[in-house]
Amino acid sequence: MADTTTDLPYRPCVGVMLINAEGLVFAGQRLDNPAPAWQMPQGGIDDGEKPREAAYRELWEETGIPRELVEFIGKTHGWVTYDLPPELLGKVWGGKYRGQKQKWFLLRYLGRDDQVDIATEHPEFAKWRWIAADDMLASIVPFKRAVYEEVIRSFRAHLA
Repeated sequence: MADTTTDLPYRPCVGVMLINAEGLVFAGQRLDNPAPAWQMPQGGIDDGEKPREAAYRELWEETGIPRELVEFIGKTHGWVTYDLPPELLGKVWGGKYRGQKQKWFLLRYLGRDDQVDIATEHPEFAKWRWIAADDMLASIVPFKRAVYEEVIRSFRAHLA
């Protein structure tokens, strides 16, 4: 019997590592997870959308932060992938994907904390905070940990 998991494609996605002036990382606590699961903003790339544009859009949709309040610092060189754990396969994204391939962007936040608004049209986060990169790594769900390790390694020079 063929392994249908490996036949499925990866969902094209972007991630945003948003840092403040001190090099701390934005972490949002997900609304849809009963355990306290923290992550950085991320989401799918729309058809015809460039990854960097998707990153700005996702940041706006999840945090209320417009592109005018961020400075582009860098991006990961290639795509970073992760596979969904077996218990989520077939349950998310209509069962069409085995996981995600992500392009990550490092943006510096130029605004004030009171300009962050996670009470967006389709909220994803219950609360948010600034944390050190290593604390972000410890707070992510296990199946995304290798991705976060790679992202932190890529952007380490800019982090607290």
